[in-house]
Amino acid sequence: MSRPQRLLIDTDTASDDAVALMMAFRSPDVQVEAVTIVAGNVPLDRCVQNALYVAELCGYEGPVIAGAGAPLMRALGTATEVHGEDGMGDIGLPLTGRTPTPGWGPQAIVDAVRANPGELTVVTLGPLTNLAIALLWAPDIVELIPRVVCMAGTGLHGPGNVSPSAEFNVWVDPEACRVVLRSGLPLEFVGWDISIASAVVTPERAVAIRALGTEFADLALDVQAVLETYADTETELDGPDLPDPIAMAQVLDPSVATVKRVHVDVAIGPDPMRGALIVDRYGFTGGEPNVDVVTAYPEERFFALLADRLR
Repeated sequence: MSRPQRLLIDTDTASDDAVALMMAFRSPDVQVEAVTIVAGNVPLDRCVQNALYVAELCGYEGPVIAGAGAPLMRALGTATEVHGEDGMGDIGLPLTGRTPTPGWGPQAIVDAVRANPGELTVVTLGPLTNLAIALLWAPDIVELIPRVVCMAGTGLHGPGNVSPSAEFNVWVDPEACRVVLRSGLPLEFVGWDISIASAVVTPERAVAIRALGTEFADLALDVQAVLETYADTETELDGPDLPDPIAMAQVLDPSVATVKRVHVDVAIGPDPMRGALIVDRYGFTGGEPNVDVVTAYPEERFFALLADRLR
């Protein structure tokens, strides 16, 4: 029997992060070693409670550790208009009163990686603040991490989802993204462009997910309540899209993805370019390729993986 894939997941837990966490917690070939929390979609305390709620539902008893409550150099910008004030669709879930594991997210990343050299896949579902702090504090961990999968940016295709050119996770803390991009880590980026191409929960997809008949499937749809309205009025998609879950699909099954290795940097200046990834598709800058950018992930495979984990 093959060894399980061991994950350290960093998340700003809101509605799509919750689904991605369920996919990881409910994967028989995955062992989640720790979950660290970063502020992003909602303030840090709400992200923590949301992660603890999902962990409890899935029977995950490992550490859930709060980390950075603000970006490296900026005030926090949230996405409550997308995910709800509580981050979980404002549907009345009991999202208070749970206690995280003592510690601090960046420290937990450093400690876990050093204790398990070459063993942990790091998965980031939110702003890259915790990982950047860990790298600035302990650059030796770069050589100890075999794989990093990030839901970040808009890849080769665009567009942005918080500005014309930027995706939310990168926009929140572009300085942290730059630290990560220039660290030498083995990076894989799954952008919002992949989500809107292959992870939109159309009405037909929603019916199929609801028909699974489990509390996990119901929650996966229910927490998209605010996002569903946002998709209808703002992004004009045929339903809510699931960027963090399709990034998790890349973690679980990268074999079906189309990937292009390119040099990537990030704009850290003022809007409208703040947080825009500079993806050097044709090598104009001469920069060394530093990211495997996912350019396509099959829709059918994504929804098959999702259904399997939500059964």
